Amino acid sequence: MGTNGSTMLKPLRQGLPPLDPAAVSNAASCALPARLEAVREARLFTRRTLGQWDVGDRFDDICLVVSELVTNALRHAVPGETDCLAPPQAPAVRLHLMRWTGRLVCAVRDPSHETPVPRDSDDFSAESGRGLFLVDSFSDGWGWHPLAGTLRGKVVWALFRLQAAE
Repeated sequence: MGTNGSTMLKPLRQGLPPLDPAAVSNAASCALPARLEAVREARLFTRRTLGQWDVGDRFDDICLVVSELVTNALRHAVPGETDCLAPPQAPAVRLHLMRWTGRLVCAVRDPSHETPVPRDSDDFSAESGRGLFLVDSFSDGWGWHPLAGTLRGKVVWALFRLQAAE
C-alpha cells in the first residue's frame, strides 16, 4: 500500500544526459537575474533560439519545460539576502540549450545544492509544486547533478527526442 505514490518521477540522478558533448550541433545559453521576471526573458530567449533550430513539433513542449525549470530555479534555489556567501557578480541562474541531430537538452544551472523534489500535491489547483510533474510529462527524460569544483549549485536538465527532418 502507498508504494507507488511518487514512482512516476524517477529523475536520472547519475548526472548528465547520455549525449556526446563533442557532437553537439547547436548550443546557446543565457544568464538570468535573480528575479521572477527572468522567466519571461528565458521564454523569449528559448523561442528565439528554437526558431533558428528545427525542433519540429517539440517547440511548445520545450518552451513549457524551460519555463518550469527556470521558475523552479528562481523560486527554490536563489539565495535570499541572508546568504552572504554567494558572490554578487555571479548570475543567479543560467539556461543552456543544446541540440544534437535527434535530440535537444535544456539545462538550468542554479546556486542551490538542494535536490529537486516534486511535491506530492493532490490539489491540482495549487500554484506551485507541479513544475517537475510537467517536466516529467512533456520531456523524454530529466535529471540533475551537482556542480563540481569551484562552481556551487546544481544543474537540472530535460531531454527531448526530435523527429528527423524529412
